[in-house]
Amino acid sequence: MTKLAVVAVGGNALIKDEQHRQVRDQYAAAVESMRHIAAMIAAGWNVVITHGNGPQVGFILRRSELSRHELHEVPLDSCGADTQGAIGYMFQKALRNEFLRRGLNRQAVTLVTQVEVDPNDPAFQRPSKPIGSFMSEAEARAKQQTDGWSVVEDAGRGWRRVVASPKPQRIVERDAILALIQQGFVVIGVGGGGIPVMVDAAGDLQGVEAVIDKDYASALLANSLPADLFVISTAVERVALNYNKPDQRWLDRLTLAEARQYLAAGHFPKGSMAPKIEAMISFLERGGRQALITNPENLGRALAGETGTWLTA
Repeated sequence: MTKLAVVAVGGNALIKDEQHRQVRDQYAAAVESMRHIAAMIAAGWNVVITHGNGPQVGFILRRSELSRHELHEVPLDSCGADTQGAIGYMFQKALRNEFLRRGLNRQAVTLVTQVEVDPNDPAFQRPSKPIGSFMSEAEARAKQQTDGWSVVEDAGRGWRRVVASPKPQRIVERDAILALIQQGFVVIGVGGGGIPVMVDAAGDLQGVEAVIDKDYASALLANSLPADLFVISTAVERVALNYNKPDQRWLDRLTLAEARQYLAAGHFPKGSMAPKIEAMISFLERGGRQALITNPENLGRALAGETGTWLTA
């Protein structure tokens, strides 16, 4: 096998702005991102692609809300499965077309992936992940009473449902992903952090109304395979200290100790870069060798050592 990388693509990477949210717009964005990953594959890497799905799950939940007078509502774990298939389809098609243009005899396949979580994870006692539409306080309180939802006021914009965001413990389909890689397939998996499942008293898997951070799950997958490189493809070319401040400083390389230090000092915002740095720290702490943060258009240059932020143990 050649070197193996897990590349995590953000769900928001498919939606450039509020005017380009339709499926055709998302596919156009997917084509752009997959072009850069195909170049990585052409350079000799084996790649497993993971992705976010937050906006897409939000769309499904909103459709479900609007049609509930006629149809059953869609549970959150099923929303995750639906988006894994839909986004995987876009990535598969974009990769197939790019492979054809490049003369690469490769094929991409999407695997609907379950990720086990711990029922005793403290996140279940403190739901924190907003999902679905904004509501009035009266609507939110009614859902709290009738459906048992946890609800919060969200930054003055209205009320929203919140669910737990437990840490991933095990990639259920890990062996299947590895077998597909060994057969030469480019695998798209662990979409949206994976479908959260628990093992019940009978040993059966049960879906959970929760959201797993896709970067944490991607890091766990990278360790589980194991991968030579873990890449988070995001909106910035490099990580910075004091981002968007007069004393901003770009970071080309970070040791594990430095990443821990800067994270503890509050240099990385909790809502954006902190979870990515935390995921990379977890990857290195579990034995990973190196990790990279950059944006899709600079992936090739970053792999050549010209840009991006590299984290090493």
